[in-house]
Amino acid sequence: MNALGVILAGGQARRMGGGDKGLLVLEGMTLLDRVIDRLGPQVERLVINANGDPDRFAEYGLPVIPDTLADFPGPLAGVLAGMEYAAERGFDHIVTAAADTPFFPHDLAERLDRATHKAKTPIALAATHEEGRLVRHPTFGLWPVSLRADLRVALEEGLRKVVLWTDKHGAASSAFEEGAFFNVNTPEDLAHATDLVKGRA
Repeated sequence: MNALGVILAGGQARRMGGGDKGLLVLEGMTLLDRVIDRLGPQVERLVINANGDPDRFAEYGLPVIPDTLADFPGPLAGVLAGMEYAAERGFDHIVTAAADTPFFPHDLAERLDRATHKAKTPIALAATHEEGRLVRHPTFGLWPVSLRADLRVALEEGLRKVVLWTDKHGAASSAFEEGAFFNVNTPEDLAHATDLVKGRA
């Protein structure tokens, strides 16, 4: 699979008081450090999707690509920016991961790819079984760049909910263990993540 990894860091982190959640420090490493370490080996190259001044990510040495649509239309705008960037550089797919989710699986891309082939669908989203139901995590997905024009039209028409667009294309789901996509939204979440790293949880 010829895939570009796209780290979605475009959220506004309102529940953390603003700023970049990916730059929060968790036991000596930023959340973004941990995401890079996990996603990097699974893809050909990495980029960060973020808006505003890209220099705040300079230490990571990765391209920073902003949304190509105005007014922060949500994670699908980051997916679109990644698709368009990837298409210009000869990639067939992108694999997305959220910048505030430090413990996602090391075999994410492989299992998403397997899910698209098994279901014969162009898109696969990560999911977990939580309390007896399947919960999808749409910021973790495998997306073909061939659908970038379709996605742009949908966003320009006002679509914001990820699964409304993915379901239109019959997206597959790849189920991972419960809690695999724990993300840091609040100071309490950061404290829990610290406990996880230290083995106290």
